Amino acid sequence: MSRFPLRPAIRDAEQTLRAVGVAGSRGDAELLAAHVLGVERPRLALIDTVTAEQLGEFRKLVARRAERVPLQHLTGTAAMGEIDLDVGPGVFVPRPETELLFAWALEQWAAGHAHRPVVVDLCTGSGALALAIAHARPDAEVHAVELDPAALNWARRNADLREAAGDTPITLHAGDVTDPRNLTGLDGRVDMVVANPPYIPAAAELDPEVRDHDPHPALFGGADGLDVIRPMIGTIARLLRTGGVTAVEHDDTNGSATAALFTAHGGFTEVTEHLDLAARPRFVTARRTSGR
Repeated sequence: MSRFPLRPAIRDAEQTLRAVGVAGSRGDAELLAAHVLGVERPRLALIDTVTAEQLGEFRKLVARRAERVPLQHLTGTAAMGEIDLDVGPGVFVPRPETELLFAWALEQWAAGHAHRPVVVDLCTGSGALALAIAHARPDAEVHAVELDPAALNWARRNADLREAAGDTPITLHAGDVTDPRNLTGLDGRVDMVVANPPYIPAAAELDPEVRDHDPHPALFGGADGLDVIRPMIGTIARLLRTGGVTAVEHDDTNGSATAALFTAHGGFTEVTEHLDLAARPRFVTARRTSGR
């Protein structure tokens, strides 16, 4: 059986992807190769040759990536924390930036809890934050809310997979995070609310991977990007116990505006803006102070 050198194939793929403007072309080429070979990316260094069938499959995937199909749609997975999630058409692909919000959430429990913490993930999409938290904190009672039926199906699929893998089950809810009737049974009981809601301003220019493949209801938050975040503040306030905390991701143009919404509510303190790894405003955190 004929075999072909792997490294020149990866170099060719990198050049193809770079030529069409794919950011991180080297990484994408290596991740696609690792996917075809069924290995972790670091193990590519141990592989010198591939079969004709593997090379053909690799080149097909590179061609689709060059058409700006998201990498995660080609591999079928996206990472959050220590878990992988199934993703594909119909659900928002979790971004690395959200890992910072997830890390912040885990830090809140560094000193431990006297009771089983209750966590709510609003606009859960694929279930990324909810399931990553449930995996990292098996003592937590985690609830996740999603309005879009297609995304909710992906969340159920991922929740079933994580439960089968031994993680603490989460509770999924179909609902609108801005609806005051949603999750009323949890009013005043929740220790933490996290959210990665639709927050992109309607006129924003987006990369083809986002514009053409992520579901638009998961992306856009009205003209200023705050149409979901603005009413969601009331939901967060209603759910949190006094002393409970929240983290909400936002567009990089809306750090101050999101913080101002929490401050204007009057029931939060420690309102803090956080930057991502590119030093852009990425999420706001706050602590519940009263029943207002």
